[in-house]
Amino acid sequence: MELPVVVIGAGPQGLAAGAHLLERDLEPLILESGDRAGAAVSEWGHVRLFSPWPELVDAASRRLLETSGWREPESGYPTGAQWVEGYLAPLADALGHRVRYGARVVGVGRKGRDLSVDAGRAEQPFVVHVRHADGREERVEARAVIDASGTWGMPAPAGADGLAALGERAAAVAGVLDYGIPSSADAAALAGKHVVVLGNGHSAATAIGLLARVVKREPTTRVSWVLRRGQVGNAFGGGAADELPERGALGQRAHRAVTGGLVDLVTGFRTERIIRRDGGAVLVAEDGRELAVADRVIVLTGFRPDLSFLSEVRLDLDVRLQAPARVAVEVDPNLHSCGSVRATGAADLAHPEPGFYLVGAKSYGRAPTFLALTGFEQVRSVVAELSGDHAAAGRVELELPDTGACGGSGLFDAPAENSTGGCCGTGPQLVPLGARTAV
Repeated sequence: MELPVVVIGAGPQGLAAGAHLLERDLEPLILESGDRAGAAVSEWGHVRLFSPWPELVDAASRRLLETSGWREPESGYPTGAQWVEGYLAPLADALGHRVRYGARVVGVGRKGRDLSVDAGRAEQPFVVHVRHADGREERVEARAVIDASGTWGMPAPAGADGLAALGERAAAVAGVLDYGIPSSADAAALAGKHVVVLGNGHSAATAIGLLARVVKREPTTRVSWVLRRGQVGNAFGGGAADELPERGALGQRAHRAVTGGLVDLVTGFRTERIIRRDGGAVLVAEDGRELAVADRVIVLTGFRPDLSFLSEVRLDLDVRLQAPARVAVEVDPNLHSCGSVRATGAADLAHPEPGFYLVGAKSYGRAPTFLALTGFEQVRSVVAELSGDHAAAGRVELELPDTGACGGSGLFDAPAENSTGGCCGTGPQLVPLGARTAV
């Protein structure tokens, strides 16, 4: 009996991998730790995507769904919940018994070979260790493994050194600190309070735009937006130059919130500790600065890949981003890169362990720039490679939309006086910058 290709995660890329595998007469087995398709997406179901419907549906998945009479949404920007209901759940239904829920992968290796053994390694099947929701354990053999488990369950902490700030866990347990974009109802409940948002990516910009509307309705509300870097960099995105208009609009809304006085911007603030005070929390920077007591701290500093269950797989990962080395070159925010990134395929995603691939958001490691389109192209190429169609695997069938942003993520320290601070000309001249102390 032919062994299946095990796919880890029944999210957008995992389910798309299942559809592509079926098209090429390869049997998928999709293992999902949650209790439904798109379980992670459902956790941020209230958030609206900045990609329109046509860019959120994989081609092979569309072909599979159309055989069941499914009608594709034609326009608009769905929320996460609408994406699940209108596409991911029907796709999982179409894949049927090939998707197993409550099945958490806790280890991947080679049959009879630990990480150190070379002899006959590539000829052995993979073994995938699974822990089921009922406590039962299972070992599944596979001809290949596609890890599409994403990064949602691994939020980066508030601490500037990459570790949890002192007191961060206690603040989270007390309910004054969390790691998710608030819903409209959650934001409304913060009216009249002081809210600190930490982070400079799209999630942070989304939260800032949402909270700015609360400030308009209730001016006693105070919002502090905290950036670790000494310069704004691309925190406001590419604006009108972004080829995804809704992504550009996120940054524009955040920009207006800051320049309109609805949000206080704090730059160069590297959190060392979080102190509980007066029922709230105080963020303290490494240089001793303190923010005013916050009723709620929202940490949106990105996500990280969970590599804990891959300790017996030979991986070639970038030391900074924990992404496949050839992918990291394209997405590393430390580099002075402008505009769009290149689509990546099987050759970029390959590791020293033949037949093992990281795809989806996890393939970008700690980088924050992933798009669904990227993942769909990745799984198309990877599945083509697994089927032996090397020509199709080597083709690039996607040109990613330009971000409109230039200059990386901004200078880590505040720029010298009169410095432009950018890689492609003058740096962003959007708001006054500097070593501001919030009181």
